[in-house]
Amino acid sequence: MARRAIWRGAVSFGMVAIPIKLYTATESKDLSFVTLHKACRNRIRQKRYCPYHETEVEASEIVRGYEYAKEQYLVMEPADFENLPVPSTHVIEITQFVDLGDIDPINFERSYMLEPEGVGVKPFYLLKQSLEDSGRVAIAKVSLRQKEHICCLRPYQKGISMHTMHYPDEIRGTNELDLPEERTAITDQEMGMASILISQLTAPYEPEIFQDEYRLALERTIEGKLSSQQPVTAAPPPPKGKVSDLMDALKASIAATKKADMAPADPPEPAAEPPAGPEEAPAPKKRRSKTRAKSG
Repeated sequence: MARRAIWRGAVSFGMVAIPIKLYTATESKDLSFVTLHKACRNRIRQKRYCPYHETEVEASEIVRGYEYAKEQYLVMEPADFENLPVPSTHVIEITQFVDLGDIDPINFERSYMLEPEGVGVKPFYLLKQSLEDSGRVAIAKVSLRQKEHICCLRPYQKGISMHTMHYPDEIRGTNELDLPEERTAITDQEMGMASILISQLTAPYEPEIFQDEYRLALERTIEGKLSSQQPVTAAPPPPKGKVSDLMDALKASIAATKKADMAPADPPEPAAEPPAGPEEAPAPKKRRSKTRAKSG
């Protein structure tokens, strides 16, 4: 299925305008579930209901409103959002260039990919290669989803990625948490052991070696229920938070790491047989129509 652009506009690079299309850069792999009626296993339908007219409302009859006082609303039309006098609604205007290391990762929100259009191909790659040569990223502003975002443009593979970022007042920080670092004493021996453990576990970041174990376990549970097999073994209890002796725990961790490095790799698991089809849900009962008696 072809990817669909969510925004079209231009990147303003000095006096150069680069026409681009914007795409989401990530997708969720979460398993989705629906709600069913326990008695008949039919899907529950969520209705849009107006309590004033005591009737179900169609999507075409719904408008957006801003509550400016208690139960007092101002109706907002689509044109009110589209015609805002903000340049970033159609232009990603680059305002400065910074080192990527100067941006704390907590600032990043969502990721997108840029695709040049027509005459924008050459200036698009001029911007990409200039960023690569300088080792910097571009900071700009863009309006998406009824909000103006700070964003970061950086080279990514064969193109340029864009990452929206939080404003400073949107980041809560640590002031509301109980973090008594200044009252916690760490010995040199403990620091040394922790450094050894970090050194043993240090490796190049390879995202391919990680997988969503929760999702895989959930898929096995579903397959087991579909094929009437025994349920998957329950997950082990979470580790206790209390550590009786920090040095013993660090030594045990280092020893476990060495043992894991020396252990042979497990043989691959045989492919599972395709699961049988799910049990059919009972057909919903037909409603009997009620006829009103005519008044004589």
